[in-house]
Amino acid sequence: MDETMLRRRKRLLGLNVNGRWREDAVTDDMLLVDYLRDIAGLTGVKTGCDGGECGACTVLIDGEATPSCLVLAVRCEGRHVETVEGLAANGRLHRLQQTFHERLGAQCGFCTPGMIMAAEGLLRRNPSPTDEEIRTALSGNLCRCTGYAKIVESVQAAVEIAP
Repeated sequence: MDETMLRRRKRLLGLNVNGRWREDAVTDDMLLVDYLRDIAGLTGVKTGCDGGECGACTVLIDGEATPSCLVLAVRCEGRHVETVEGLAANGRLHRLQQTFHERLGAQCGFCTPGMIMAAEGLLRRNPSPTDEEIRTALSGNLCRCTGYAKIVESVQAAVEIAP
């Protein structure tokens, strides 16, 4: 068997995605972003730069904001992965989703899921961040619309809402 065939063999991956246990067959070289979009059907995770530079694909892995384009799906065996789709509960938007909507932080929307997940990672670690801490937490996420002020305002507004 040649090397290409070995890399394309599939294995069973078990992980928790947005609170639900899943088992899916994946190749060893499949990126987490591709797994989430193509197999799990979670298209809120955006494919941007494919190099960890834009943050559009940011998800939480065991609570840590991580660009999913830099992680192999098989490295998530047994772990908890959260996407923007997993934040809303009982038909209600999550506080960050609500404030991004109300404060116009979403703009064109392409970067919004990654921004929200990076902000959620911050708020779980630090429920009352300073403006500087918010800007630092979002520094790995690029906004094509360059509307960073509205994005930071959206996170600041979410801080005032109880989780």
